[in-house]
Amino acid sequence: MSPIKLFEQKKVRSHYDDEKEVWYFSIIDVIEILSGSDRPRKYWADLKSKLKIEGSELSEEIGQLKMEASDGKQRATDVADTEQLLRLIQSIPSPKAEPFKQWLAKVGYERMQELADPAQSLDRARENWQKLGRSEKWIQQRMTGQETRNKLTDYWKESGVEKSDEFALLTNIIHQEWTGLSVKKHKEVKGLKSQNLRDHMSEAELIFTALAELSTRQIAETDEAKGLIENAKASKKGGAIAKNARLALEDKTGKSVVTGENFLPSTQKQVE
Repeated sequence: MSPIKLFEQKKVRSHYDDEKEVWYFSIIDVIEILSGSDRPRKYWADLKSKLKIEGSELSEEIGQLKMEASDGKQRATDVADTEQLLRLIQSIPSPKAEPFKQWLAKVGYERMQELADPAQSLDRARENWQKLGRSEKWIQQRMTGQETRNKLTDYWKESGVEKSDEFALLTNIIHQEWTGLSVKKHKEVKGLKSQNLRDHMSEAELIFTALAELSTRQIAETDEAKGLIENAKASKKGGAIAKNARLALEDKTGKSVVTGENFLPSTQKQVE
């Protein structure tokens, strides 16, 4: 997962590697916070040169991950794990060094809590959506939809669907069937790029997505679907149920369920 963490209301792009159980943080974001520099990239370039001259191996250990840039695109950026970041902080004179170290410890502790009690992860997600101005009705529907999604993916895993590209394929079959659009095309309609489509769905879109995925799971369970091909058939049937419901509602209201509306900030919409 690749969430945005907040330190004193400033964004720190981060990524949690589930396999390695390690957090990675954007070095540029951290340097901007600690140094107060309006040119954090240059600060980091100069610091890397300084560390190399001093014989430090830290800069050679730094890796890169693609993270969302200010223009909404996924771009490769230098990242550090917690241990590397703590060593890096020692090279940046800053009154925020100690508070930032405490923040890092808190991030790690919160992740351990979430692994032990997944409900805490949902609580934090709710808080983040509230900060972004989502209504309580929207948040509840988003969380209910996520629970429905999780039950479906659990079934897929149990029935022999394991690869991420197979998950994406089945998801797209469901989505294409009920909306008439691929996931990629739906994102384009909403003016999205790297953003999570579900985080920008309307309440109605979330409800119909949940109906499609709930129907898919129940059909797959009834048919005892195994493997990719059988689950693909169930996915198409489940998506069709939501499609028929969507068409019936649109016929009564004269309004399209699938829309181009999103929750992007006005400044980002201009960039997009």
